[in-house]
Amino acid sequence: MSTARPTATLVPDFSGWETALAAMAIGLGALGVLFWPEVAAAVSTWDRSSAYGHCWLILPIAAWLAWSRRHRLAGLSPEPLPLAGLLAIGGAAAWFVAERLGIMEGRQFAALGLVWVLVLATLGWRVSWAMAAPLGYLVFLVPFGEFATPWLQDITLDMILFGLRIFGIPHHADGLTIDIPAGTFLVAEACAGLRFLIAAMAFGTLYALCMFRSPWRRLMVMLLAVVVPVIANGIRALAIVLMGHYMGSAEAAAADHVIYGWGFFSLVMVLLIVAGLPFRQDAEPAVPASVQPIRPAAPPRLAAALVIAVGLAALGPVAARALDASVPPPVAETIRLAAPAGCEAGGEALLCPGASLSASVIAFAPGTNWSAVANARRQAAGADDEALIFDVVTPAARWQVRQGQLVPGAVAMAAWLDGAPAGNGVSTRARQAWNSLRGHGGKPVLAIVSLVPNGPLDPARMRLLMQAVLGAQHDGLVQRAAHLSAF
Repeated sequence: MSTARPTATLVPDFSGWETALAAMAIGLGALGVLFWPEVAAAVSTWDRSSAYGHCWLILPIAAWLAWSRRHRLAGLSPEPLPLAGLLAIGGAAAWFVAERLGIMEGRQFAALGLVWVLVLATLGWRVSWAMAAPLGYLVFLVPFGEFATPWLQDITLDMILFGLRIFGIPHHADGLTIDIPAGTFLVAEACAGLRFLIAAMAFGTLYALCMFRSPWRRLMVMLLAVVVPVIANGIRALAIVLMGHYMGSAEAAAADHVIYGWGFFSLVMVLLIVAGLPFRQDAEPAVPASVQPIRPAAPPRLAAALVIAVGLAALGPVAARALDASVPPPVAETIRLAAPAGCEAGGEALLCPGASLSASVIAFAPGTNWSAVANARRQAAGADDEALIFDVVTPAARWQVRQGQLVPGAVAMAAWLDGAPAGNGVSTRARQAWNSLRGHGGKPVLAIVSLVPNGPLDPARMRLLMQAVLGAQHDGLVQRAAHLSAF
């Protein structure tokens, strides 16, 4: 434990900063306009997803971090670096690649990187380094991590099964579904622990910045903030299954599992805080009493830094809009589903015991950016964090199914590219990104099958029904989607 050292009460004089701060504010406004879709997508995610609700606190926390470190600016003057604005070329290129691949998180990270470039170009490297902590903390404004959900689900499932074997509880696992004598448990998206992990990372980083100065201690705290929540989430999920076993009801045990989860998560965070207190280094080094007078930034250098940083940042969005200007919008078409045994056609809908299903295909123009396909998938999937995701593979298609928990029903989606089934991974996105650069070739088609229950429908029966319907679509829907993609 370090000995606390007195912190100087010197308050820096910001007279002479007005022009530099005004230029930076203008630059931030311009970047906000250029990358408004990224900003709007982030705010929408914060609002609808419980995994990212903490993002609303990131800006106030970053502002507090900056205020608590204001003494570090004593004696520093804004020193515009016009050549640092050239770094925006890399940020614009990264944004353009992410935009062509349809990866919104990549676009948001690139936009944030361009904000850092603007700060460096207008205020200089010494000021940027003094404010490195609050600037770096802004990374949690980006709602990242969703790609890790399948891995986290697998880890949670493995920990549950390992625990059930240890306790000798009879069980059967089918994908992400676990059956025990007391009932059925689903390792849904919410059970993966992403909401706990991302919140723990944000809190762990704040704790490391406030309580430690050693880079290694900070790194260790942030590493623990990743590892411990993953393990704790597996223990939490196993505990819920064990509660279901001993209570004799899976539904009763899982009724308030999210509330139980946050309570358990809070306890784990408290334990981490207590464990780190003996090793804290929270005292700031004393600030020298003598400071240099503030030198106002030279207006020509400041203007050059602003123009270069913002101008080069605009290259990505301008290039993307130029490529998309000649691409026509997608065309949606309703398709009649083939009826498996036990179902019958009822107009455009398929009527099955307990549910009705409908289907459509969305045909995108040749050279379409995959971002359009990704947006259509997100709109069809909805915003149910409790959804169970599973795959249904047929000889002619690869379907991803989202079975809702908060909103009853299920949605299945499959894509085709150049007449062949296509996934939603990087290889497919890269192929279509190249097609979009060429301006021709590649005609993505997205097929969507929606299931709406007519009343209470057991989740297991819903999955079986969706699997049966998708398996019957080797003609009709699948053929139509492949045909539209090939021509």
